Amino acid sequence: MRIGTFVLAAQFPGQGPGEALHRAVRSAEAAEESGLDSVWLAEHHFVPYGVCPSATTLAALLLGRTRRIRVGTAVSVLPNHHPVALGEQAALLHLTSGGRFSLGVGRGGPWVDLEVFGGGLDAYENGFPEALELLLDWLREPRVAGRGERFGFREVAVVPRADELLDGAAEAAGTSGPEVIVACTSPKSVRLAAGRALPMLLGMHCGDEEKAEMVALWRTAAREAGHPPEVVEGAAHVSAGVAQIEDGPGDATETLVKTMPGWLRQGLDAHVTVDARHRVMRDPVAYTELLCALHPVGPPKLAADRLAATAERTGITRFALLVEGSGDLAATEENVRRLGADVLPLLT
Repeated sequence: MRIGTFVLAAQFPGQGPGEALHRAVRSAEAAEESGLDSVWLAEHHFVPYGVCPSATTLAALLLGRTRRIRVGTAVSVLPNHHPVALGEQAALLHLTSGGRFSLGVGRGGPWVDLEVFGGGLDAYENGFPEALELLLDWLREPRVAGRGERFGFREVAVVPRADELLDGAAEAAGTSGPEVIVACTSPKSVRLAAGRALPMLLGMHCGDEEKAEMVALWRTAAREAGHPPEVVEGAAHVSAGVAQIEDGPGDATETLVKTMPGWLRQGLDAHVTVDARHRVMRDPVAYTELLCALHPVGPPKLAADRLAATAERTGITRFALLVEGSGDLAATEENVRRLGADVLPLLT
């Protein structure tokens, strides 16, 4: 079982972005101090839901401040990036960290980001497969040309090469290039990831049954694509969730129901669509209650049991858990500490 944190740099009501980012950095440092496996960084633009606009930049900072823990993006929004530029950043972080960087990518949403960064709605609706293919080529090949509908350019050399870790580092990292993970929210994205044998990041709004169905679909699609059994069965998917560890049976849920709805209401309401399409907003209180029921929210034994149950039902043994749901720095650090000290030993 590999337990990591999921860092949104959430800006709660009454807080500034500096406070949110400081809490994000400290929670990541605390994750390493507490013996957790990884830190996963979200990326958002123009909304207080999360005030980190560049997951790779924050990853660079955290890789420099840590020595052991894996740092990944969850996710870098591919329609807002040129795949070659993102590939160069991923290679740089992979090489300079000794293989501790994971690149998570996703399609994002139909937000105004597409207008600001010039990708356009088509990049969101149709361009993700081409962008992902170009990104993978950049991380695997010595020379790459753009031959798609959106990205066309002459062949150029890949510098630096992502597969050129120093002697021994590649073996220690278990890979010749950075791990690439795809956020999947639909059968189409599951099949896209499976066709390339890329593990999935599954969202915290999904329950175990839905995640198990997506893993089963991924395995079927990966086999149909010709990937060998050891690759299909060994895929290291990641399950996103929420964690709040407190001793009383209802204390953790009470904490999150008091704090998270205000953040969710403020953050989700700030999203602006690029084409004025109709949006259906979740009820913040009901959504918080759903997350508390699905994930390791409660005393250590309950939290461990829920993680173990998810692993058994879905086959997923890697977790990215949102730990900043209290909105408070000291409480977040304590939450991370308890994940490492009180929950992790129950899972080994």
